[in-house]
Amino acid sequence: MKNNNELGIYIHIPFCMQKCIYCDFLSAPADDKTKSSYVKALINEIALSEAGLDKNVTSIFIGGGTPSAINAEYIKDILEAVKQRYRVDGNAEIIIECNPGTINSEKAYIYREAGINRISFGLQSTDDKELRMLGRIHTFEQFKNSLAIARNAGFTNINIDLMSALPGQTIESFTRVLKEAVSLNTEHISVYSLIIEEGTRLYDNIDNYPDIPDDDDDRKMYALTKEILGQAGYERYEISNYAKAGYECKHNLKYWDRTDYIGFGIGAASLCNHKRYTNISDINNYIKALCVEYADNKECIVENIKNIQETLKNSLEIKNNCQDLKENIEVLTLEDEMAEYMFLGLRKSAGIDICDFKDIFGKDIYSVYKEQIKDNIAKGLLWQNGTRIALTDRGIDISNTVMSDFV
Repeated sequence: MKNNNELGIYIHIPFCMQKCIYCDFLSAPADDKTKSSYVKALINEIALSEAGLDKNVTSIFIGGGTPSAINAEYIKDILEAVKQRYRVDGNAEIIIECNPGTINSEKAYIYREAGINRISFGLQSTDDKELRMLGRIHTFEQFKNSLAIARNAGFTNINIDLMSALPGQTIESFTRVLKEAVSLNTEHISVYSLIIEEGTRLYDNIDNYPDIPDDDDDRKMYALTKEILGQAGYERYEISNYAKAGYECKHNLKYWDRTDYIGFGIGAASLCNHKRYTNISDINNYIKALCVEYADNKECIVENIKNIQETLKNSLEIKNNCQDLKENIEVLTLEDEMAEYMFLGLRKSAGIDICDFKDIFGKDIYSVYKEQIKDNIAKGLLWQNGTRIALTDRGIDISNTVMSDFV
């Protein structure tokens, strides 16, 4: 059930070594001056934040981009700024995303000293040919070296990201990838089916790549993932996420449980006090608004933040000058929040609890979604066991269709 006293914090580091062919994230290579100025701006945003200060921070996720592509001391300084401004729980899960080839022993030990206790590695594949095609900067052997570095530094909670349905990938080749990934014995594995996003190099040059597996093979790969990872002791707790007992990602569960979270950095999203909003995505405007080197004075920065806070408190009006940091500000209605509870909660293998729904929204779930639940159970896409409602295996295959019924 949602805990109204908990808060998650997301910190966006938009830098990477090079852009992968499938990537549509807000990230790009940058020079040292840009990285330095961005970190200063980010620390100022954190230091001046007013959102969520009354809550207990139980998870921090440093994502990107490739956070491990910047100086490790920057990461330490950013986390120190969070701890100075927010009440961070002593048992908080603190995660950093890393790419193989961008971490060394010195960085790993600095991360540990800074309080980071979970690393998420973007492996994507154990096949070097696939890695080269995707534009990854590492080989499988380099990944194993990075994993050893993390273990030697004392990390006992490590995730690896994998991708399925890659160009030219077959059931047989993906089976090898899964088995090699399992042999690494990490605590968590995320497996995402490739989505070809408009504006990526893959999208623009799709004819130059091997054929993408069809929908049938994509579903077979998903079923194979559950089977092979399940046999190795990984339980699927969300559509694309598998964990050994006790190692579920606490931060990501906040998104699916709709626990409040605050995002810092360009493009970062927040959900707090029934409001959803996003930071501006233009890095130059972000730095100009928050970095002393580019603003007239410190008071100017403070005034920027005050104006933004007033906008969040009193209005949905969005100003259009470059000093504004927040955009797409939306005050969520009860109907919005109930719909989000359903389509995010159904991502979890445990699904949603009808008693929690009543406690949170003051409504009986069947008075709102009786027909949707009834129809999807009849179609074999949802199941109900006691107070819990969740997707069946068949429902997971067409989860977007099921979830759209609740929007």
